[in-house]
Amino acid sequence: MPPMTAPRPAKPRARIPKTVWDLIFTLVIPILILNPNLLGQDVGVSDLLGGGTAGNVRAYLVAALIPVVYVLTDLFVNRNVSPVALIGGAGAIVSGALAFWYVDGFWYAIKDSARSYLTGILFLLSAATSVPLFRVFLDAASIGEKPEDRAATGQAMRDPVIHRGLVWGTVAFALVDLIGGVVNSVVNYQRVTAKFGSDAFNAQVAEVNAIMRVPGLLISLLGVGLAIYLVQTAVKRRYGAGASLLEPSKLAAMMRERGEVGA
Repeated sequence: MPPMTAPRPAKPRARIPKTVWDLIFTLVIPILILNPNLLGQDVGVSDLLGGGTAGNVRAYLVAALIPVVYVLTDLFVNRNVSPVALIGGAGAIVSGALAFWYVDGFWYAIKDSARSYLTGILFLLSAATSVPLFRVFLDAASIGEKPEDRAATGQAMRDPVIHRGLVWGTVAFALVDLIGGVVNSVVNYQRVTAKFGSDAFNAQVAEVNAIMRVPGLLISLLGVGLAIYLVQTAVKRRYGAGASLLEPSKLAAMMRERGEVGA
């Protein structure tokens, strides 16, 4: 009788990365809903929702609210109450509320960038306080670190030299976000020219969403990168060339060598 071989363990199913889900719910599905030819020539989701102006308005609202529901559901399901997640949730609520502001032309161009404008203004205002908001992002990066390393990082961020770096990083992030909002507004003003509630309006909104996705992401990354550069420059000036707020354990060790932890 041939020896029995143990069955091979089943391979775990590959999970779809969250980034893909983000893309599906915040870009792909809204674009498909706004497409007036999704189900055939001149037949789209708006026709299933009543057709005409009313159907187009309903389709626009559904497309605008799906990303909001997705972000808030992710926030509550994962019980993520970090400051970064809460800021994202607040932004989603603002976007959802603005969906009911039925405008076109210039005011639509402003509305579509309102989230960037509000974020930029909020970060600029925080730069004048004791807790510039870019610090929130950097603090979130150390959540998984040891308590003593997090404490050392928090102490470092209260240092006057690094605080100035956080202030300038926050200002840089805010200004880039505002510039991104202006760019998005200009593109919307040039391309979304149809009257609100029409097939053409929804199609133009979908087109701009697709066009601006990558440039908008690149502008955001530029703002984050510039802010991190300014903060890291201040950290290296204060603690030495190898210091980094993005490596809390290493920074904490350098601070212990200097005898500054708990000072």
